[in-house]
Amino acid sequence: MTPSTLPFAQPGRFYRGNLHGHSTNSDGAWRPAEYCRQYRQNGYDFVALTDHCTEDHGFDISDTREYRDDDFTTLIGAELHPGQIESGSPWHLLAVGIPPDFETRREGDTGASVARRAMAAGAFVAATHPNWYAFTVADFETLDAAHAVECYNGAADSASDRGYSWHYIDLLLHRGHRVAAIAVDDVHASGEYSDFMRGWVYVKAESLAPAALLRALKAGHYYSSTGAQLHNVELHGRAKLVVECSPARQILVTGEGAGALRVSGEGLRGAEFDLSEVESRWLRVTARDEAGGRAWTNPVWLG
Repeated sequence: MTPSTLPFAQPGRFYRGNLHGHSTNSDGAWRPAEYCRQYRQNGYDFVALTDHCTEDHGFDISDTREYRDDDFTTLIGAELHPGQIESGSPWHLLAVGIPPDFETRREGDTGASVARRAMAAGAFVAATHPNWYAFTVADFETLDAAHAVECYNGAADSASDRGYSWHYIDLLLHRGHRVAAIAVDDVHASGEYSDFMRGWVYVKAESLAPAALLRALKAGHYYSSTGAQLHNVELHGRAKLVVECSPARQILVTGEGAGALRVSGEGLRGAEFDLSEVESRWLRVTARDEAGGRAWTNPVWLG
């Protein structure tokens, strides 16, 4: 990504959405209609229902188009499980924006072949919860391409304290992979998990139309959150970074290496950072609020 892909100066407005979750069509507790209703009544603008496409669940894609209207929309999605990763688990690949008749399995499928087919079909593709399933960097490097990796997963956080995966994304960035990040619920809404409204994305798009949301996702015109909000992040060459946010107790700029630029205090509404002595190929911004909520930009590549 380059500075021009920061979402804040892009046309349109921010739409809040969850990109990962399950219904009774796989292993979730809510029927698809209830899944969409729960998010809509809690202030979301869109959701993707990404049921597991496995033999147990008929390899079917959940079609949520009937739940769309002028004020709320859905993206057709699925969680796909081709081949195996190093740990022996199947891949968990999120494909958002695929057609309802997408062929979810083929003989001999691998993570790379499915990701490639999903992207060719128009999907936004992400690797899910790497910390939960012990994805390795070598696993990711078997993929030809993916748009993003989950930086936060609510179900993984609730089930095993493995919800955060920024360390994994940072390893990919250090190796030169220009990958973005998404925060998600991975909601199942069962008694086993507390995974509803835990992580989401704010997508800057020109309209709520599914095609507009998908274009913005693929372009990286969004940021991720577990509670805090970013109102503006503006990069002035390699000299200065300006951040405006909801009330925060800490604002950080992270790049390569162990150090970070940071400002701490009570009720911070923003900060300016001098980048003149920062040596890093990329940067990302984090805002942390008093309740522990975070907001993260995607990594911004410099030059």
